[in-house]
Amino acid sequence: MNELSPLFVISVAAELAGMHPQTLRQYDRLGLVSPTRTAGKSRRYSMRDVSQLREIAQLSSEGVSLEGIRRVLGLEDQVASLETRVRELEAALADEMLNRPGRRVFAAGAAGEVVSMRAGTRVRRENAVVVWRPLDRE
Repeated sequence: MNELSPLFVISVAAELAGMHPQTLRQYDRLGLVSPTRTAGKSRRYSMRDVSQLREIAQLSSEGVSLEGIRRVLGLEDQVASLETRVRELEAALADEMLNRPGRRVFAAGAAGEVVSMRAGTRVRRENAVVVWRPLDRE
């Protein structure tokens, strides 16, 4: 089960959202929340649907019209879709950069381990000379 699993009948979803079941039916007709349907055509709401109903109630209490709410929900869905696509493209780019020949550089670390580095960088080595002179105690 996840947040998209259709679990709740309309009466339970209405109670969880703090609304009347008839309001949920109206929102379904308007396309604001579209629950899944069983073989017998009854509505089943998921936790995501209930969260969306709560968001609709909040926006409505703030004075946003139903058409405005529809637009807000559509834009939120679009943003979520675009964020998913950006993550997919970032992962594909990272894979491509690692798999290109000549793009991965390895060096030996101070303890002999293998260190992956960016192309064009060098291993920082400590090669300072330290001169020690005892203090004269006379």
